[in-house]
Amino acid sequence: MIRAAAKNHRFVTVVTDPADYVPLIDQMKAQNGATSLAFRQKLALTAYSRTAAYDTAVATWLADQIKEPTPRYRSFAGKLVQPLRYGENPHQAAAFYTDGSNRPGVATARQWQGKELSYNNINDTDAAFELVAELGTAPACAIIKHANPCGVATAATLTEAYHRAYICDQTSAFGGIVALNQTLDAPTAEEIVKIFTEVVIAPDATDEARAIFAAKKNLRLLTTGALPDPRATGLAFRQVAGGFLVQDRDAGHIQSADLKVVTKRTPTDAELRDLLFAWTVAKHVKSNAIVYVRDGATVGVGAGQMSRIDSTRIAARKAQDMADELGLPAALTAGSVVASDAFFPFADGLIAAAEAGATAIIQPGGSMRDDEVIAAADARGLAMVFTGQRHFRH
Repeated sequence: MIRAAAKNHRFVTVVTDPADYVPLIDQMKAQNGATSLAFRQKLALTAYSRTAAYDTAVATWLADQIKEPTPRYRSFAGKLVQPLRYGENPHQAAAFYTDGSNRPGVATARQWQGKELSYNNINDTDAAFELVAELGTAPACAIIKHANPCGVATAATLTEAYHRAYICDQTSAFGGIVALNQTLDAPTAEEIVKIFTEVVIAPDATDEARAIFAAKKNLRLLTTGALPDPRATGLAFRQVAGGFLVQDRDAGHIQSADLKVVTKRTPTDAELRDLLFAWTVAKHVKSNAIVYVRDGATVGVGAGQMSRIDSTRIAARKAQDMADELGLPAALTAGSVVASDAFFPFADGLIAAAEAGATAIIQPGGSMRDDEVIAAADARGLAMVFTGQRHFRH
């Protein structure tokens, strides 16, 4: 009936959304009880969109019920949250839509203050919150810049976790997105406002923390009520010319029992904890991804390079730059472990990590030159484990 009414919008006014009740009354008052064609066309658009969204939801549910991963036709639907000022760049129009799911995150969050989120803010905030949700129950912080982590840490307190994440790359943290896995408290808020931060997202915030942020009118604070489940299944899609790619959400997870030690030396318990932490962070870094970690905090991140050796060297260089800035006698990577989101195709990346001070490596394995890479690790006394799983992120 709704589609039939929408099809005949030249003569029929079809109303499917309560948000249109007041505009409809105003139209009828202005038009002597009638409505204009332009208004009916707008309502028909809403009607068609709603029936399409309903059919999409049913088709998606049915595909899930019969375990059909590649239905012959695939559609996606969303409800407008807000038009955005612009997209990635000012010459691009953009809008934010929700898919109707209740996954905690930027789409379901409450914004307490600050101007509206931009396209890039939303993208980066989502990346930050999805990462911090994977870091367990201990206080954790992730700082994101341009969809890549520039600092991630866990600690005994949220304030300490923020500080340790910030120390990893103070330069990139300026103007970044901060995600927390626990309620934002006043001491942590006091630290965050010491530099310019675009967005802070957390499950909740105390009254005292919100009062501290209130003095920073350009700082957006979002609370979600909960953390997203990193193991939850779902679909991710990306547009390409002439179509779009659809895949399962990357819910891959590795535990210590899944690891294969391939070197003469086995990682210590402390190294193993850091290796698993580094692996989790690497999953959220754009490929090629290299992540150095020491004592539950990133100390160097190399992201999005065309070669893995470049990512390895960039991460080490940034760690050395930060050590110089802090006046430390050695690079932050000294005594660290390192994660690679995919295998090392040559031994050069591993050698560069060893030269930076890394003592243990976690990587998927599977290269034609695995034996060469393992031999290089043994020659330098490194421990190395294979996961058998990679985490490309493009």
